[in-house]
Amino acid sequence: MNIVFNGKFLTAAPTGVHRVAEELILALDALLAEDPALAARVRAEIVMPDTKVRQLALSRIGSRKGGRLSGRLKNIPWEQLELPVMARGRTLISLCNISPLAAADSVVMIHDAQVYSTPQSYSKGFRLWYKSNLPISGRRSRLVLTVSDYSKSQLVHYGVAAADRIAVVPNGCDHILRVSPDIGYPASVGLKGANFVLALANTQAHKNVKVLMEAFADPALSDVQLVLFGAASKEDFQKEGIEAGSNVRFLGRIGDGELAALMGEAKAFACPSLTEGFGLPPLEAMLLGCPAIIAPCGALPEVCADAALRADPHAPSEWVQAIRRLVDDEPFARDLKARGLARARLFTWKQAALTMIDAVEKARRA
Repeated sequence: MNIVFNGKFLTAAPTGVHRVAEELILALDALLAEDPALAARVRAEIVMPDTKVRQLALSRIGSRKGGRLSGRLKNIPWEQLELPVMARGRTLISLCNISPLAAADSVVMIHDAQVYSTPQSYSKGFRLWYKSNLPISGRRSRLVLTVSDYSKSQLVHYGVAAADRIAVVPNGCDHILRVSPDIGYPASVGLKGANFVLALANTQAHKNVKVLMEAFADPALSDVQLVLFGAASKEDFQKEGIEAGSNVRFLGRIGDGELAALMGEAKAFACPSLTEGFGLPPLEAMLLGCPAIIAPCGALPEVCADAALRADPHAPSEWVQAIRRLVDDEPFARDLKARGLARARLFTWKQAALTMIDAVEKARRA
């Protein structure tokens, strides 16, 4: 089997979807190096626009740049017009939702159907592009990959692809173990030994950070801080009509080492999303020994199972109760940490890459 990975994602600032693509390719590269039988039947290359890209440390998967349209209009013309030509005669795998519509033999990974279920989280242009591309890709592709049974059901529900043409490839989370925690970082921001809960700073409607802001306005959490990391600022939330109290901290963008150190200190990681195609951040936290509190929505219950606390995404009081329990009940917190660690260890990128290749091989034989 001769495959080509769509490397357009390496030209953009990394996102969660890009992380999945990188880790799947890196894991497959490692498998090709250690498994001669797999290497004998699978040849792989990643093809990228001829412009500045992030580099992946690959030993068995080749890489190539090319295309006269490289760098134009965020490389969309390159992806749609030149990439299919560069991949001709091989199976093209696009791991970041969008696939070239002209590709004759393609596989696309569509991570979720949130552009349909929560359109208010996205710009008009983004919605138009995705709603135009996804159903055509779903029909024309040899196979659609997705990351959870929940996402599969949503893609079927919204008519993106038929169930018998979708294969589930759950994410791994063990990349976080490669990160060396910046052990001095918590003290440098005044959080060493403090009671705090971590969450992602994101103003998208489906991320539902508003319920955490409301929970932390409760006097019952006056001795606990909500620490938000990521691009969204206090002012960004204010523009959405969401006010942050005095016990809410905004750290901005931080590195993986800094985040890993914070997860080692935090009382909990909170994920109140109204929907998620998978839900990688709480799983990463669990693997680092940080208990997770999730909303029972989207794929979060499927992924976290009984290894995370749950709280109603519309009830701030339930988040207050869950947080207080983890702060005040140390035996319970230790037990939840142990359950979370055991659950998270089930999700590896090696297994994800094996599942992906097995699904593509089966689709080619069908």
